[in-house]
Amino acid sequence: MDKLEVMFQKADSDLNYFQLEVPESVSVQEGQCLLVPCKYSDSPVNSKDVSGYWFQEGANINRDSPVATNDPQRPVQERTRGRFHLLLDAQTKNCSLHITDAQKGDSGSYFFRVVSVSVQWSYCADPVSVEVTALTHTPNILIPGTLMPSHPSILTCSVPWACEQGTPPIFSWTSAALTSLVPRTTHSSVLTLSPQPQDHGTYLTCQVMFPGAGVTVEWTVQLNLTGKSGPMAEVLLPAIMGGSVKILLLGLCLIFLRT
Repeated sequence: MDKLEVMFQKADSDLNYFQLEVPESVSVQEGQCLLVPCKYSDSPVNSKDVSGYWFQEGANINRDSPVATNDPQRPVQERTRGRFHLLLDAQTKNCSLHITDAQKGDSGSYFFRVVSVSVQWSYCADPVSVEVTALTHTPNILIPGTLMPSHPSILTCSVPWACEQGTPPIFSWTSAALTSLVPRTTHSSVLTLSPQPQDHGTYLTCQVMFPGAGVTVEWTVQLNLTGKSGPMAEVLLPAIMGGSVKILLLGLCLIFLRT
């Protein structure tokens, strides 16, 4: 065996250490959070001082800023600052990437790089493709019981599908009926509605804006007042980002006549 063959065998052996476990592609809706699971292997020599970097595909690792890193000496891209987080753990070899307030501009491919005393390696052969799609979720409006004139009712607008780690959404209500707000939680808003007879047939809208992504969704219900208990018919009008798509749900009434 000549010297050149020995060198190639050693190089192949070294490459076996550098493995990355990541999905090929992931997707998330605008304004939501995304966890990209990642586990790496590098050198058989463990090091406590490890720096990790996530770069956008095509980036120059020496000149361009990463999108996420634990290296305090390396500034990240302005558009990802505070939203892209590297969850690096040198003991468990965790290199997961957590994205909050996902934006359309986040779509693209990314690769991981690890740097320690014993190794410097970019896993360019294992990029992750991230796709950010339009937000299609809508708020939920809960109206307990039946709406009756001059009887206060507690209404709740919630977005249970929203990410806990993201920027808190901003709620707003629109209604012709007399209303008052009560303290809200991170992902819900409560409204006290005191409808009058003339409010029958008017509309109530809950609008939710996700400031971290700049997207807005809303849901509209038609108020149906009654003087007696019974089911409440609703007209639901969803709108996403000011869109004009409307869905009309009409209740069927059965009238029983007794002679």
